[in-house]
Amino acid sequence: MNALTSAGDEGTRSFVAGVDEAGRGPLAGPVVAAAVILDPAVRIAGLDDSKLLSPRRRVDLDLEIRKLAVSHAVARVDVAVIDAINILQATMQAMREAVGQLDPAPRQVLVDGDRCPDLPCPVRAVVGGDATVAAISAASILAKVARDREMIEMDRRYPGYGFARHKGYGTRAHRDALLRFGPSPIHRLSFAPVKSALMRQIPGRGQP
Repeated sequence: MNALTSAGDEGTRSFVAGVDEAGRGPLAGPVVAAAVILDPAVRIAGLDDSKLLSPRRRVDLDLEIRKLAVSHAVARVDVAVIDAINILQATMQAMREAVGQLDPAPRQVLVDGDRCPDLPCPVRAVVGGDATVAAISAASILAKVARDREMIEMDRRYPGYGFARHKGYGTRAHRDALLRFGPSPIHRLSFAPVKSALMRQIPGRGQP
């Protein structure tokens, strides 16, 4: 991995926010976005793409980021909105809401990936930014931890689907549960595997 750079290393780039999301691909649950402004004078050791970190390490870093960041925010968009406006637009909405909660407001925003939300300040996409830009890495961790916690809670509310294990992603076990029980209230009905399971649901078969 390339050395992580601080989004505020240069004075003219102070109050630069990193933004990332968690949950674009799953078949269930919200999409969550986080925005983080880091203090360029404070280094947080171990920042990386959240997907490359262990769950325990993510939780530890989540606490440290929240303690040391200049500002941070997390926003979620639920499945009803995802189904209504599509996952890309829902992701952009979550990013806008997260950035809008930052105080101070950022002068520039760096977003992981190749798409940017419309914002009232300059914004730039950084492909692979969650592994190369510290503020984006921090945002990826906050988003991932927040979403994972919600999916663990959803596992208690809707047992049988395995949400605590796969976090809503389309694993074989998850798809099998969809076929057995049909979609839960937090499944994304606009996603093809969920739509297919709904069409195949046997009348009279309840949810787990």
